[in-house]
Amino acid sequence: MTELRLVVAAALVDDLETPTRMLAARRSKPAQIAGRWEFPGGKVESGESPERALHRELHEELGIKVALGKEIVGPDNGGWIITDRHIMRLWYARITEGEPHPLVEHDLLEWAEPTNLRGYNWLDGDVRIIEHIEREHSQFQPVPA
Repeated sequence: MTELRLVVAAALVDDLETPTRMLAARRSKPAQIAGRWEFPGGKVESGESPERALHRELHEELGIKVALGKEIVGPDNGGWIITDRHIMRLWYARITEGEPHPLVEHDLLEWAEPTNLRGYNWLDGDVRIIEHIEREHSQFQPVPA
């Protein structure tokens, strides 16, 4: 088996304590996954900590700075195997500076309501993370009407 490449991503929420919505990012490339939704992030470079890589990737991809919340620990040695070549570590994060814009890999960003997370055509590797967030993180609740 090939060693998996580490990637990092953020479940960007409006509030780390009582989130009511989460940012979804639609891929614009490569062609085979264009139009599908994902958690924004990217690859960890050699010598870079996962947390530092996530800060860098979010600044490069969306033009934002964030505060990291707790890690969403996965079942695959703490991460989430998302492809046959990649394992992802994922954190909740809140924007502290900037307004997110699709700068590099995405063509659209949307704030997803918790009742509509499954309404997005998520990348295959992200589907079980969405299911985990819905099942295990009940603090992600809609704002009462």
